[in-house]
Amino acid sequence: MMGLKNPGDWRTLLWAVLGPSFIVLQYMHPELVKYLFWISCYFALSFGVIAHNHNHVPTFKNKAANDWFGNWLSIFYGYPTFAWIPTHNLNHHRYVNTAGDATITWRFTNRHRIDVAATYFFVSSYYQGDLIKEFIRKAKANNPKLYVKILSQYAVWLGAHAIMLALAIALHGVSTGLYVWGLTMGLPAFFALWTIMLFNYDQHVHADPWSQNHSRSWSSRILNFWLFNNGYHAAHHERPGEHWTNLRQVHMDIEGKIDPALKEVSLFWYWTREYLLAPFFPSLGSKQLGPGPMNDPRGARKEGLAAADIELGEAGSNSDNFVRLT
Repeated sequence: MMGLKNPGDWRTLLWAVLGPSFIVLQYMHPELVKYLFWISCYFALSFGVIAHNHNHVPTFKNKAANDWFGNWLSIFYGYPTFAWIPTHNLNHHRYVNTAGDATITWRFTNRHRIDVAATYFFVSSYYQGDLIKEFIRKAKANNPKLYVKILSQYAVWLGAHAIMLALAIALHGVSTGLYVWGLTMGLPAFFALWTIMLFNYDQHVHADPWSQNHSRSWSSRILNFWLFNNGYHAAHHERPGEHWTNLRQVHMDIEGKIDPALKEVSLFWYWTREYLLAPFFPSLGSKQLGPGPMNDPRGARKEGLAAADIELGEAGSNSDNFVRLT
C-alpha cells in the first residue's frame, strides 16, 4: 500500500493528512480556533509518537519518501524529528534511565512529585541538547550527506512555521493572525514536546532498569488507539525494532514477568492517583523498585553516548543500511 513497509501504517498516513486539515480549517475560520485548537494539540502529540515510531521502523520502503515524511512530521510535531535518533534511539534505549541516559528521571531527585514531572521537560531538553549538537558535529565532519539532511529538516521546520505565521497575519491581521498561528501551531508544538517528555518520565520513574521491570505500561485500548500503542512501553523496550502495530501482542507475551506496580490501565487514573491524591495519601504513590537506577548492582558504569560510536540508518536505529559516524 503506497510503498508502506507495514500495511498497518495506513492510519499513520491518514493522521498525517487529518492533522494539517484541521489547521487549514481554523485558518479559514478563525472563529473556530477556540473550539478546535485542542484537536491540533492532540494531532501534534500524535505526530510526535508517529515520529518516534518512524525513527525506529521507517514508514516507507523508499528512502526518499522516509526523508520527506520526517520533514512533514517535523513541521507539526514542533522540532526536527532526526533528534529522536541521538537522544532516544541511540541513548535512551542504550541506558534506559541509568547513568549515561540524558533523559534520566532522577537527575536532581528520585522523588516522584508533580513539580518534578511538570519541569522534567525543561531539564531533559537541556541535557538532550548536548547529544543533538554532538550528533550534528559528527555528521558535519564525517557524513556531509547526512549533515545536509539535518540542515534541510531545520529549514523545513522553521521555514514552514514562518510561512504559516506570515499567512495567518496576511489573512487576519497582526492580532488575530498571531492568535490563529499561536493556537493552531505554536501551542500544539509546545504541548507535544512537553507531553512526550512527560510520558517518558512516567514510563520510567521508580521502575527498575536493571531487570525486566524497566518500564511502566498502560494497557487501555482507547489510549493505545489514539497514541499508536505508545502505552505498551515495556514491550517497546524489549523489542525496539518491532512495528507499533505488534506491540499489544508483545505486551501480552511479557506482562506476566512484569511487576504489577508497573502495569497500569488508565493513564488519567494514574495521573490522578500520583499527582493529586498521593501528596495527601502517600500510600497511593509509586515506590522505587529494585536498587534504584543510580545504583548499578553489577558495579559497572557505562560511558555516555559521546564516547561511543554513533550509527544511523535511513530513519533510525533499526534500518538496514547503516552509516557510521566516528
